[in-house]
Amino acid sequence: MIFIGWRRLIRLCSRRIFSTRLKQKDGSSCSLWKCYHQKTSGSLLDPEMRLFLEKNTEVISSGNLTPEIRLRLLTPRCRFWHDKAALWPYGDPYWAIYWPGGQGLARYLLDNPEVVREKRVLDLGSGCGATAIAAMMSGASHVVANDIDPVAGAAMLLNCELNNLNPFRVLTENLIGTEVDNWDLIILGDMFYSEALADSLHQWLKNHIQTHRTKVLIGDPGRPYFVCHKIQKQLLKVSEYDLTKSTQQENNGSTSTVVWHYQP
Repeated sequence: MIFIGWRRLIRLCSRRIFSTRLKQKDGSSCSLWKCYHQKTSGSLLDPEMRLFLEKNTEVISSGNLTPEIRLRLLTPRCRFWHDKAALWPYGDPYWAIYWPGGQGLARYLLDNPEVVREKRVLDLGSGCGATAIAAMMSGASHVVANDIDPVAGAAMLLNCELNNLNPFRVLTENLIGTEVDNWDLIILGDMFYSEALADSLHQWLKNHIQTHRTKVLIGDPGRPYFVCHKIQKQLLKVSEYDLTKSTQQENNGSTSTVVWHYQP
């Protein structure tokens, strides 16, 4: 059996696609799966899940682009950082990493609150929820976060608490390709992990823009399936940020991240 720690797995994740869907690995996971595999209002958090997340993550507010935001993340001081990935009982915790595309988007919203002020915002592939939190801090009137991993939804509730925010609504179904509400702004970071996903995102976002005149902002540090995709011809760079040294080290040496405005 190959033992692979989260430090290595994080690096691999920046190069290829991974499924973030929660998996039941034993009978003890069952109650938590049932609790979070649904729409989350943000008002309830299972005590067992709270205890697990608080025990196995660390509160971080430095080493990234948004020191204003406190997050529970997986760090080298956490048990599962050095342990083999198979020991994480609820599926791969990609929500527990603050990815560079999300960092850039969150930084941009905090620096330019007029982009989201009094707007209805959907954060697609929200992960730890930092970008959704940045939207709330910047005055968005309504924020919904979407991530297909139900544990990510639970972690987002804790992160809202850390930042003294009323929890936003979390959706855990796959929204790509579906008809959803009329949003003023859709934000997504670090989502272009494969050619198929890039194609699906491209068409789905294009439909939203053409149907609802939705504004779309994309954060990405330069992943191959993003920089080589035909969507590049329809992007306007709005901001670029140098990544911190720690973020560079965990993302194959990527030195910067860019926020793009998608304009088909």
